[in-house]
Amino acid sequence: MSTLPPHTAKPRAWQRMLSGRRLNLLDPDPADVEIEDIAHGLARVARWNGQTLGSHALSVAQHVVLVEEIAAELNPEWQADWRLATLLHDAAEYVIGDLISPFKTAIGLDYKAFELRLLDAIYRRFGLPPELPDDVTAGIKGADRIAAFYEATGLAGFARDEALEFFGAPPPLSSMLSQRLLNLVAMPALDSQRLFLERFGTLKRSA
Repeated sequence: MSTLPPHTAKPRAWQRMLSGRRLNLLDPDPADVEIEDIAHGLARVARWNGQTLGSHALSVAQHVVLVEEIAAELNPEWQADWRLATLLHDAAEYVIGDLISPFKTAIGLDYKAFELRLLDAIYRRFGLPPELPDDVTAGIKGADRIAAFYEATGLAGFARDEALEFFGAPPPLSSMLSQRLLNLVAMPALDSQRLFLERFGTLKRSA
């Protein structure tokens, strides 16, 4: 027990995960990153601050699976590593949550640097380079915007014109994927957690 007075005690800088790992948030160690913790957390982090239609929040876990599927269709030449990086591109949010873009802008660069440190540790934990090739980064961002457009118009109450202004016009996609995007339904947390882990396992075996 600390002998320092409560107001001078050093603040705790780690989070205990359900796996038992203690992740230092200021200096994250890849060895303390577990995919089960990521899946559990992302499945319970709500996109759009929870302001979506349906009985369940649209989770980040469901979102990243969708982004990976879009990116894979638009970039069929990508190796499995880049698809795995796409699936994990929002993985830091299992710790920090999903702040909406306007709030990230208001907080500034310190938040972004914190997020990138966590993502660096996550990528290294799963054998990915901390810095992706520019074309891969651009491809992930593009797929993310496409997913956001359909989430915004289908679940988050955006008018089409408003979504076009913020996310741009989505490109043509296969009929199967287009139908799934046009009929998005937020999944229960356990279902999105399972979906994320299954996709991770498939991609990791191929990487």
